[in-house]
Amino acid sequence: MTNQAVAELIARSNRLGSDPKNTNYAGGNTSAKGTETDPVTGEPVELLWVKGSGGDLGTLKESGLAMLRLDRMRQLVDVYPGVEREDEMVAAFDYCLHGKGGAAPSIDTAMHGLVDAAHVDHLHPDSGIAIATAVDGEELTAKIFGDKVVWVPWRRPGFQLGLDIAKIKADNPQAIGCILGGHGITAWGDTSEESEANSLEIIRTAEAYIAEHSKPEPFGAVLEGYSALPDDERRAKAAALAPTLRSIASFDKPMVGHFTDDERVLEFLSGSEHPRLAELGTSCPDHFLRTKVKPLVLDLPASAAVEDCINRLRELHEAYRADYQAYYERHATPDSPAIRGADPLIILVPGVGMFSYGKDKQTARVAGEFYLNAINVMRGAEGLSTYQPIDESEKFKIEYWALEEAKLQRMPKPKPLATRIALVTGAASGIGKAIAVRLAAEGACVVIADLDAGKAQAAAEEIGSSDVAVGLAADVTDEAAVQAAVDATLLAFGGIDIVINNAGLSLSKALLDTTVADWDLQHNVMAKGSFLVSRAAAKALIEQKLGGDIVYISSKNSLFAGPNNIAYSATKADQAHQVRLLAAELGEHGVKVNGINPDGVVRGSGIFAGGWGAKRAAVYGVPEEELGKYYASRTLLKREVLPENVANAVFVLCSADLSHTTGLHIPVDAGVAAAFLR
Repeated sequence: MTNQAVAELIARSNRLGSDPKNTNYAGGNTSAKGTETDPVTGEPVELLWVKGSGGDLGTLKESGLAMLRLDRMRQLVDVYPGVEREDEMVAAFDYCLHGKGGAAPSIDTAMHGLVDAAHVDHLHPDSGIAIATAVDGEELTAKIFGDKVVWVPWRRPGFQLGLDIAKIKADNPQAIGCILGGHGITAWGDTSEESEANSLEIIRTAEAYIAEHSKPEPFGAVLEGYSALPDDERRAKAAALAPTLRSIASFDKPMVGHFTDDERVLEFLSGSEHPRLAELGTSCPDHFLRTKVKPLVLDLPASAAVEDCINRLRELHEAYRADYQAYYERHATPDSPAIRGADPLIILVPGVGMFSYGKDKQTARVAGEFYLNAINVMRGAEGLSTYQPIDESEKFKIEYWALEEAKLQRMPKPKPLATRIALVTGAASGIGKAIAVRLAAEGACVVIADLDAGKAQAAAEEIGSSDVAVGLAADVTDEAAVQAAVDATLLAFGGIDIVINNAGLSLSKALLDTTVADWDLQHNVMAKGSFLVSRAAAKALIEQKLGGDIVYISSKNSLFAGPNNIAYSATKADQAHQVRLLAAELGEHGVKVNGINPDGVVRGSGIFAGGWGAKRAAVYGVPEEELGKYYASRTLLKREVLPENVANAVFVLCSADLSHTTGLHIPVDAGVAAAFLR
């Protein structure tokens, strides 16, 4: 049975964490103190439950709490070796744990355990951080809150900060919480309800004060030419720039991207003060750990041509890398972790929006959300005063903190296709859907393109959230629709790495029964469609400078000559030769082009379900429901080919195991001797 204090803590945490005004994703922590029976002694024991390292308040469950014996944790005060060695205390928390399981204690555990209150909340609200990062934050805190909220000068999270806040609580019995300079807020209460109410009072009071007293243009006057472009023009320019921006963010290691044209970002970039503010960087530790200390900002107006923007962005990237390397060298010590890459994680384009990057889509999206938090903070601080984040040296101490490095090293090994972005055509069912499922399972982000938008979206939802898969409508015979699908891929995930030309259909007819319309339809979908998709994607693949894979789902019929199948087999032969031609042309850009020749994939196939199966069954003189068995019986291995078998081959072609293979066709037909490659 869940302890009442724990139940209240989880409910409070979820309420606070579900509102971005209160704290950012995975930011902040909450705690409760209470009593349980020690299973060893049978005696009551005082415990501390606190959100564990890396958890998110909005989705926190009991398993995400660290549970510590309060008496042992407080005894650490007697052995605390001082601020120069306070990192050692995190390891000491492990010796205070109670029971089995639970999350790892976070660096903020001391704050919660040492403060003499049954419930404690530490949050990162934009309004609170705006006060915390104002140059006169201490004076503002007193002016806004009187003696109910106490100012705490900047101190890196850790045991000493816990001691400081505990003393403030003891010395100020009238106080409900603190503003932590450069960082956030902490509040407390004798009950869960009181702690939550105190947290919200601090947040809402700060919000109201900022709203009432802020200057009208906290980001300065609007710069001529820097206002937001019209919607369609803005997103078209974002898609045109996306491959270049991803190449910039991925110079050291591949990244997945996220794009937002949130009006608050566009407002920030239109103001005359945005270059100064962006250069100052973020302040809250949770912010710059995910965004780097500052973004790369394009210093051209919204009206600048795409080509001019690309050229300038590449110049700015060189300068950014040199600046970041110098930042690292200014502050690194012999014990510092190695530099983690000098590329920006946030790129801002006036009139267009913000591109953020990370090891996966969720990380990239959250990085963007954190920089939006930083923009909100700067708006509040500048509206009341002057924004002044913590010192660069302090940022470095946190960014390259040994404890943060240890957390990174504990992360699970990435999946084989992590950071890769795939566009799969005809993917709402059959072979295409199986391919999308397999690529996503191996770590890729997947865009499912299909004629039927509803089915494409449903297939994507089956795979996972929009951080993993999205579905969209795409007619591969339409040049504009194909470009729109590629652009949508670039905006959804920041780039494109894998292209699967799978869209297809078939009409089984003898030569004399095949009409020109039959011929044109099949060639338009498969031969022309594959060409259009490959051409649109290749432009982005080349600009990204990350290589890539194009895979054609051709057919055994590209080699095998059978009756009543001229249009389908001829267009499959066209696709097969496109593989060879593109492999020869795109190899110098690191793009591999390969094909797969399936046969007899009946189960789940949209082609077979659409009448093709019945016609092929008639040709072979078998009942349609036994067509799969018939195909299997004529193979060397006597095995029916399933969509998943084709998906397996696609994965192998796109994996590192075949990094040196291009221009290859892999048969997935259970062995059809007449279709052997020669």
